[in-house]
Amino acid sequence: MESGCAAAGPHRTTSARARMRVAACTAIALAAGMLLAAPAAHADDAPAPRPTVERPGSDDTALPSLELPRPEVNRGAFSSLDEGAPLAAPRSDVDGDGWSDLIFQALDGRVIVSTGAETHEMNFSDGYGSGSQVFKDVFSVAGLRPDGPVHFTLSASGRLAAHVNDPYYPSVYWSGTGWQIYNKVFSPGDLTGDGVGDVLARNFAGELFLYRATPGGAEPLASRVKVGSGWGQYDQLAGVNDVNNDGIADLFARNTAGELFFYSGTGEPSRPFKDRVKVGSGWNVYNTLFSIDDIDEDGNAELYARAHNGDLYRYTSTGTGAFLPRLKEDTGWNAASQFANAANMSSWGKDELWGLDTWGTLYWYYDRNNGQFAARQKVSDDGGWKGAKISVVSSLDDDNYADLLQVYDGHLYNYALNDGSGPWHIGSGWGVYNTLVGPGDLSGDGKGDLLARNSAGELFLYRGNGSGTGFAAKQRIGSGWGQFNVLVGAGDISGDGRADLIARAKDGKLYLYQGTGVASAPFAAKKLIGSGWGQYTKLAAPGDMNGDGRADLVARTSDGVLYRYDANGKGGFLPKAKIGTGWNTYSGLY
Repeated sequence: MESGCAAAGPHRTTSARARMRVAACTAIALAAGMLLAAPAAHADDAPAPRPTVERPGSDDTALPSLELPRPEVNRGAFSSLDEGAPLAAPRSDVDGDGWSDLIFQALDGRVIVSTGAETHEMNFSDGYGSGSQVFKDVFSVAGLRPDGPVHFTLSASGRLAAHVNDPYYPSVYWSGTGWQIYNKVFSPGDLTGDGVGDVLARNFAGELFLYRATPGGAEPLASRVKVGSGWGQYDQLAGVNDVNNDGIADLFARNTAGELFFYSGTGEPSRPFKDRVKVGSGWNVYNTLFSIDDIDEDGNAELYARAHNGDLYRYTSTGTGAFLPRLKEDTGWNAASQFANAANMSSWGKDELWGLDTWGTLYWYYDRNNGQFAARQKVSDDGGWKGAKISVVSSLDDDNYADLLQVYDGHLYNYALNDGSGPWHIGSGWGVYNTLVGPGDLSGDGKGDLLARNSAGELFLYRGNGSGTGFAAKQRIGSGWGQFNVLVGAGDISGDGRADLIARAKDGKLYLYQGTGVASAPFAAKKLIGSGWGQYTKLAAPGDMNGDGRADLVARTSDGVLYRYDANGKGGFLPKAKIGTGWNTYSGLY
């Protein structure tokens, strides 16, 4: 993996820190080394006939603030080694009072810290992404530096950056690439008994690796050491610092059946955990688990669990890996898209639904992380998109918003970007395709890709350049795809963290094509996951609707009823849930 800092890449100016990609008037440089990276449109190019689309902002302006229990004593910055006690150092003590603080990402991508006394934004910048960059994940490590915890941010393309602690403007001091090979990276706390937090990373094969922290070193993390396999059985890994008062980090793991297991830390780098102990069942009522370490000064960390409706519960440890009865702590936490050091795999690339009504007007809905959409917002002039051939694909750059693409007169335009005169012109020759789908990263490089099917039923992969401005040369990945009347996808459905594809055959059978992360063969063999799907007039992929990190599906009947199908983490869907009626006002859902 590359380490150290590099020159800044392509940059875009956006309207605000809210990371709304408002098709700014700044031209975007093409990423180096990509083939068929399209130039900006010239006078002799066929102009796109539509005005630039501006996506409105989230109306969830009020951020939640958790009133954390705070004993009156200010513990201050400390090390468990210095004090000679097994008290684990807090992983995310932003304000230096000796207590871990809650860090989370809002629905618009901003990183927020709640210290108990106040809630405000932490303005991270690593100098690599555009001004609209949204991190795929955030976690904190204690003991690496004397000035407070080190905050790590992970980009979708696999850049891990380490930031010096600051309540408002954490600055990067190291970064390395190649971390997209993992589907989960986090810090459970100190696993080796040296008083410094460590990092665990799980790859797509379910292997677990330990990265020991290296205080004072040129790089914050030592080379990885494999510490186990078979960890792919879990859909959530919750590092909780220490729950049995021995100063060593512990871990809880949940499977898709809702069973929760406790892994007690050993302090041994080669074998960091003891054999698992089952804690209980029924934990799949929660879409994410996380910990803010010890908040009541008993030496044992608490576990937090968020229900699908946004209610937040606290589980106080008994000191044995078990918990006291849960306590409902707060509501409205569906406004957090991802908690720092959360147990779930974070979703990426799309959290929204677009609708084109029968009059040709575009509307936008964003996912509220609780299985529902926010109220629709109009994003075009009345009738401005009548008859347009559009696709809405998972984010092609680093801002986590879907990209609106249009094919006009054989030319492909990206309305999420602006070349100074209008939507970004990607290239010509796209009129040969009857379907464009952008499920996310299919090649394993962390960058959003595009699938294109022609009238002969051939399917081609276009690897994205990471900025949404162009693609590598097309790769033919198969034939016979004309048997399907719907191809759709936006993220991970199978539960392994890779982008997948859903295909509906003309007889109404539904198939899953699980992503492999290999460009030459991006999908495993198709898997039948249902029948009777011909009853629906529209299928669309809005991304993760219920906040569990997995991609979901919506389906509309001819009478306008819209249903949500939540991914079950095993390559299928849970029973449908009715979202609403009146959706037959739309001729297209994307």
